[in-house]
Amino acid sequence: MLYPHIRQQDPEVATLLDKELKRQREGLVMIPSENFASQAVLEATGTVLTNKYAEGYPGKRYYTGNEYIDAIEQLAIDRAKKLFNAEHVNVQPHSGSGANMACYSAVLEPGDTIMGMNLAHGGHLTHGNPVNFSGKTYRFISYGVSQENERIDMDEVRQLALKEKPKMILSGATAYPRIIDFETFANIAKEINAYAMADISHIVGLCLAGDHPNPVSSHDIVMTTTTKTLRGPRSAIILSRIEDRLKTHYHPDSEKTLAQLIDATVFPGLQGGPLEHIIAAKAVAFAEAEKPEFQEYQHQIVKNAQTLAQTLMHQGLRLVSGGTDNHLMLIDCTSLGIGGKDGANALAECGIYTNFNMIPFDTRKPFNPSGIRLGTPALTSQGMKEEEMEIIANLIAGVLHDIHNTSLKEKIKTKVVELTQGFPIYQEL
Repeated sequence: MLYPHIRQQDPEVATLLDKELKRQREGLVMIPSENFASQAVLEATGTVLTNKYAEGYPGKRYYTGNEYIDAIEQLAIDRAKKLFNAEHVNVQPHSGSGANMACYSAVLEPGDTIMGMNLAHGGHLTHGNPVNFSGKTYRFISYGVSQENERIDMDEVRQLALKEKPKMILSGATAYPRIIDFETFANIAKEINAYAMADISHIVGLCLAGDHPNPVSSHDIVMTTTTKTLRGPRSAIILSRIEDRLKTHYHPDSEKTLAQLIDATVFPGLQGGPLEHIIAAKAVAFAEAEKPEFQEYQHQIVKNAQTLAQTLMHQGLRLVSGGTDNHLMLIDCTSLGIGGKDGANALAECGIYTNFNMIPFDTRKPFNPSGIRLGTPALTSQGMKEEEMEIIANLIAGVLHDIHNTSLKEKIKTKVVELTQGFPIYQEL
């Protein structure tokens, strides 16, 4: 029986868990920030480690009884350092947003200038949006994409950096379907004596497998969540150099190394006790990422995304920038005469899960923008390949070209269930 103790103690929650598992099994999960963690990762998140309070770091705790906790956290650190070839890793951040806050706070003061990607052009909420802590705490200068080709123009980035002289240049995105030129970002940061930071939360797996450039060797700080293409638990890590390339001249604690600044900012600066059950799950995910099949999985994510994109365009849908180099793409719904929210909701009625999203130079409001963001990590985790991507693209196009056709949506929902039955998930459950 699945969840026997929950079922006995709280049947209401058990019922909802059953329904959510059924939804995931019978739907096409195409939100790029979602994936199916392995059974081993799921098991690690539900261990007795959730009972332990462990303020501090391995060997430097404020509570007794942490000898095994220390061993697990150190294992996660060591595995991450090896996996990413990183000098220093902090595995304690609870989320990507909190980790970004720690990265900024470690080396900057409120009001300092940061360059980050415009949210509407593919950046993240924590990359300087005015409603977010990042935009409220720091002076963000946003770069975006060219209106001609919807790609980042690195010459424009450099010109903006030379003009504004930010203390940090932040690269990385959540809705940018093309390769990010991390090396040039790092070079621009060096030219103006700024920190180079990258947020690779979406493309982390692709970076590890060589399907996308990896910024770890060229950047001062790299943050990544451990979900998405990494297939780990919902959490984050911070990778950094040990020594501060800029000698922390922007920070009053000038005697500390960059690694020490980051660690002190995570704890005690922003967090208390770490989630050691999640850290154990990270350790499991890092070990999984070392295996050869993980690299093959990443290669297939990209192959699937390219096939999906090509088929969608063949069906008359316009994609932002004309395709994809990574795991995601953006459909521009403008020519369809619908909003992205309308399209995403119609797809969800058929069991196809995407998210509505702003596109560059969007003329619509954020709550019902012009774009739909979708990707291939979760479908690839199920074992789907190019043949299935063509089928799925045709289903998506059928819905978006006629979102009010109820009978069509019912037929497509049936086809979706039939397709997923050939690629079952969590059979152990």
